[in-house]
Amino acid sequence: MTIRKVLSTAAICAALSINATMPSYAQEKTEFRLAWSIYVGWMPWGYLEDSGIMDKWADKYGITVDIVQINDYVESINQYTAGAFDGVTATNMDTLSIPSGGGVDTTALIIGDYSNGNDAVILKGEGTLTDLAGKPVNLVELSVSHYLLARGLDTVGLSEADLDGVINTSDADMIAAYATADVQAVVTWNPLVSEIVGSNPDANVLFDSSQIPGEILDMMVVNTQTLTDNPDFGKAVVGAWYEVMALMAAGDEDALTAMAEASGTDLAGYMAQLEATEMFFDPAAAVAQATSPDLPETMTTIAEFLFDKGILGVGAPSADFVGIAYPGGVVTGDGNNITLRFDATYMQMAAAGEL
Repeated sequence: MTIRKVLSTAAICAALSINATMPSYAQEKTEFRLAWSIYVGWMPWGYLEDSGIMDKWADKYGITVDIVQINDYVESINQYTAGAFDGVTATNMDTLSIPSGGGVDTTALIIGDYSNGNDAVILKGEGTLTDLAGKPVNLVELSVSHYLLARGLDTVGLSEADLDGVINTSDADMIAAYATADVQAVVTWNPLVSEIVGSNPDANVLFDSSQIPGEILDMMVVNTQTLTDNPDFGKAVVGAWYEVMALMAAGDEDALTAMAEASGTDLAGYMAQLEATEMFFDPAAAVAQATSPDLPETMTTIAEFLFDKGILGVGAPSADFVGIAYPGGVVTGDGNNITLRFDATYMQMAAAGEL
């Protein structure tokens, strides 16, 4: 499965350098491009393209919307940040650190789901989170796994400094790494979590994302100026998305099987991953997430984590560097530098049947 992780510093700099040469987004237009990568909660985007549902909704509004799969999640955000796409699938954490942190004003058009057990801290053998003290932990550094570990340690009064280091380990190497004698604990995501736990009787899940509900959000984010200048773009994309959400909620086997096969598994495997994913099939549920009073607190915590790791944009002077706007006029961070916006407008239109 493609990893949901932040770009390396080099990639950030490259993306921002490219972005600096791009023309202004401020224009009305009729052709749009979205990028997506493989993850359980993002498989509907491929189905939207392949089934013709996106074309149907785009035709309704007299536009075209091409949905392009990018095999590397990092590269998809890189290309969006550089201006090659009008929107991209990304987590809240990565949106804050890369495009928004780099000055690309970005709006969360759709909050599709949150990880509800897909990400987990796993200890080899018996113990609890406190037993991680003095042990090395293998994970993809600067990823949502790194954030999950920090949140888990915080619940027992520990920090990364109490560990015997964090060992950067590729997702492709995680299962093999777990099998080695030197590895004592890992943090990863599904389907790797399921494979490790299912194949190793000594695998002990200490903490998972279901214990921090609503913190790891999976979204479709779009360029704010593009959305402002082209509201029909937002209407078409959101309308198409919730048509597929209705199919999934109804258990449409053809649609779900197509998504499963596209993600490299079977229907049973895909459904197992969905069980650890809190999908917002109902747009009203997505609106509730966007307007939750917990969201500003969550994003502040994430900003502090990113700043502490030196990845809240290039040269961010503080954790408040990026301003984040929420429904109702709430702002966290620098109100004079708002480059991330949680806007429930279009999801609310879907909930009200106004698309």
